Amino acid sequence: MASQYLNWKLRDVKPDPLPPDPTPRQKWRNWWHYHKGMVIAGAVVGLAVLDIAHSALGLGQVRPDYQIAYVGENALPDATAAAIEEAFAALGSDANGDGRVAVQLHQYLISDAMDENAEYSYANQITLMGDLEDCDSYFFLLEDYETFQADYALLAGADGTLAEGGEAPCCVRWDACPALAGQDLGTYTQTILGQEIRGSSQDLAGSLYLARRGFWEDRTCEHMDACGALWDALTKGADLS
Repeated sequence: MASQYLNWKLRDVKPDPLPPDPTPRQKWRNWWHYHKGMVIAGAVVGLAVLDIAHSALGLGQVRPDYQIAYVGENALPDATAAAIEEAFAALGSDANGDGRVAVQLHQYLISDAMDENAEYSYANQITLMGDLEDCDSYFFLLEDYETFQADYALLAGADGTLAEGGEAPCCVRWDACPALAGQDLGTYTQTILGQEIRGSSQDLAGSLYLARRGFWEDRTCEHMDACGALWDALTKGADLS
């Protein structure tokens, strides 16, 4: 004897006959009853395609006008990183024409110490290499600009071109730039080893060195003219000799 399940699965699923003169609502309900599965499946596929296209084309994502690479051993607190982005944005322009000035700061935490963070440091070095290879960041904030230049030799000299042949790169401390030293970066709060620490974001940023990327051949970052103009605004009044 066939099971109840098979009897149900193999049942006659012919549509119920409509009344002789069905109303528009009855026609709609009858159509929806027998086609809703296809409609739902089509909607799911359509949403999946839109999601893939959205991710591939970057639709709805904020495109940065300027990108900064911070390289150091110690992470900047989120509040400090956000304040730095705002300080740059206040002096920048809408380089990509999307109606807003957006700055993105990337943090690359790199240490020479062979400790439990060695793998993390190595992963950051790989990510930094990707940034440098793709010419993403034009601006650099560095704890130790001499070591960075010795390792990568990519910083620009005083004239904005790649520093070569032993030429010293053009680096200036944050607090030596009047346009940056005058910014109010606010305070930060972070928890270290269970202890809450508060401090001045201006003090953290003030000890960092500001530099810019030098380029060779025809490889440059996006919005070079706007980046150059922002560099001039950031370093106005600073001693770059």
